[in-house]
Amino acid sequence: MIMRLSFATLASLALATTACAREAETAETENEGAAAVAVSQEASAAPAFEFPDEAWRDLDPENTLYIETNHGRVVVELAPEFAPAHVERMKTLARDQFYDFLVWHRVIDGFMAQAGGSRSNPSHRTDLPSLQAEFTVQRGPELAISELMPRQVSPTLPQIGQAGFWNSFPAGTQPIAQAMITATGQVQSWLLHCQGAAAMARTSDPNSAGSQFYITRGDAEHLNATYTVWGRVRYGQEAINAIEEGTLFETEGFTPDVIRSMRVEADIAEDERTNIQVVDSNHPAFNAYLDSLRDASGALPDVCEIDIPTRIQD
Repeated sequence: MIMRLSFATLASLALATTACAREAETAETENEGAAAVAVSQEASAAPAFEFPDEAWRDLDPENTLYIETNHGRVVVELAPEFAPAHVERMKTLARDQFYDFLVWHRVIDGFMAQAGGSRSNPSHRTDLPSLQAEFTVQRGPELAISELMPRQVSPTLPQIGQAGFWNSFPAGTQPIAQAMITATGQVQSWLLHCQGAAAMARTSDPNSAGSQFYITRGDAEHLNATYTVWGRVRYGQEAINAIEEGTLFETEGFTPDVIRSMRVEADIAEDERTNIQVVDSNHPAFNAYLDSLRDASGALPDVCEIDIPTRIQD
């Protein structure tokens, strides 16, 4: 069973992490200089490695979003196991065509592209109730995350955890061995803000997310475990990286790019789909792939620098 953390537990985990002072929903940039230090690190190009056909998995059409941008289609795989309420909200709004013709109203080089504002109101949001935070989950062994390397949670959460992959998503976790000494028999885990993470914007209130979201254009470590990651780009990251940079009503001459549409893949005619497959991080071939990335000392690249191969299946 997966349990949500209480607000009190989150507050303790967060060490009173500072949220931004903007009244509009936003991805935190309280120290924008530090955020920009999380400059875009392009995922290292995967070496030639042949995966067997059985190592590839299809995306679930019910848990896949298509975002049509000025620069092409973006395909995002959803993670309801980590953020069920946020995933359901994104699918509901997509099916209501809420995002159609809204704009990418706050886009920062090397950090993220935030969307869901309107041309006349960057604070535009849904009338649906605010969402409770889903920054982390408590998990037991049934939600397996590989523990590949020790890793600090974030610059504002200096605890050391483990990092690896869950279902081909970069993830952080307390070591599962600690479950033996916790009251619940579970440990805290979270999805990482590596480039391509899709997450919910909010105000300084952790439980204020509504409809504005962002997709990272670089590694945004300072947001780990304090903002809700609900998905990951599997195709079209170059389109996200090409979105016009600026902040609506703040950047002189800024004309924001438009979300042409957002749809759930299950609602798209099959002949109009982009049939993406992703390498399954649970397959033995993935371990061999990781071994091919190790340096002379046996160390792996940082989890955010490990490319997760995808392909289009005709």
